[in-house]
Formats: sequence, structure tokens, C-alpha cells
Amino acid sequence: MKRAALTALVLLASFCAGGRNIGNTSIAGHGAISIQVVPNPVVATKVSGKTYDFPFEVVVRETGGHPVDIISVTATVFALGGIQVATETYDAARISQLGYSTRVPANGELRYRFNPRREVTDERLFQGVSADIRVEARDDTGAPATAGTRVNVTRG
Repeated sequence: MKRAALTALVLLASFCAGGRNIGNTSIAGHGAISIQVVPNPVVATKVSGKTYDFPFEVVVRETGGHPVDIISVTATVFALGGIQVATETYDAARISQLGYSTRVPANGELRYRFNPRREVTDERLFQGVSADIRVEARDDTGAPATAGTRVNVTRG
């Protein structure tokens, strides 16, 4: 049962990014990206019983002046005391299947709105849950750009 709740949080975190930047890299004169989640922390709203909505918006910005293509988004979820509990990666094909563009124009941004509904079988999981999100991209010259951030989840 706890594993099912953690899996639900992985799905939430796989869409999230925002908060403290971690592991950002780019090459000067090439594409660069930043990521953000609004709001951070994501506030889970109880619908009924053990069912919660997790509304948030993901923003990916190109900051280096070159268009970039998103290669992957990876979420690594930590619970109670920083124990890694799951990792999930969405590649470009999977992101496109969700109906989203993977191309960020030069100095542009992509915004994704989500409101997943998940069952949380143990409310103690809301204590100390975070996810490190890493986005990997390549600009129009093939130069890599990555951005990482941490997002937290709280109960409303």
C-alpha cells in the first residue's frame, strides 16, 4: 500500500520542477534552460477519503538565446529523511504523447498545467517529501543544456 502511494507521488513529481536550482549546466553562447514549478511547494487538496488533487504549473524557459529540444525529464523522489524511493524518466517521445511540445524557442518558454488526482494511502508521506527534477536538452547546434531543481509537496 505504501508503495502505491509513493508511486503516485512519483507521477506527480515527474511533471514538477521549481524551487532551489540544482545541477544547472550549459555552454556559454549556446542554449540554456531554467525550470520552475508554480506553486512550490505543490499543495495537495483533499477531494474525499484518501484522494487528493495536485494542481501546479510547470515552466521551462530558454535563457541562452538558442532554441532547445527537451530530451528528457527525470524525477527522483525522496521521502522521510531523504531516502530515495523512486526514479522515473520521461523521454521526448513520451512527453509528446502527452500532447506537449518539446521545442522551446530562443528566449521563450513552455508552460504546462497539470492537476493530477492521486490516492495517498498514508498521510505521513506528506512529511518530508521532495523530488529532484532534472531536464536535459540540446540546442540548435547540438550543445547540451541541463537544469535541475527541487520541488516539495505539502497537504492543504
